[in-house]
Amino acid sequence: MNETTAFLETFGDSPVNRVLDFLIVNEDFDYSMTDIAIYSGVGYSTLKLFWNSLENNNIVIQTRVVGRAKMYRLYMENPVVKKFRDFYWETTKQKVRKEIKKKEVITA
Repeated sequence: MNETTAFLETFGDSPVNRVLDFLIVNEDFDYSMTDIAIYSGVGYSTLKLFWNSLENNNIVIQTRVVGRAKMYRLYMENPVVKKFRDFYWETTKQKVRKEIKKKEVITA
């Protein structure tokens, strides 16, 4: 929840970045807005401030309704989301490679 990922370290720990970070790492599942807020570490009222923008720009999509809760996930049909996911994971790989090189230098 309050973990800092390579993406957040590089591009800033903002509420929008936290939500995108959470949704990319957990892209195989759908979540309610309440769960997204909890698991990303963003306040629900803060999430509501930018959620419509994520929906209107086809970043997230509603997948189903469970009881009264609407469930959402990243909209992987959006080419921008696909590119963003690739960018996210490339950022992570680069950071990991950098850390491995640091450790190799220390142990050498």
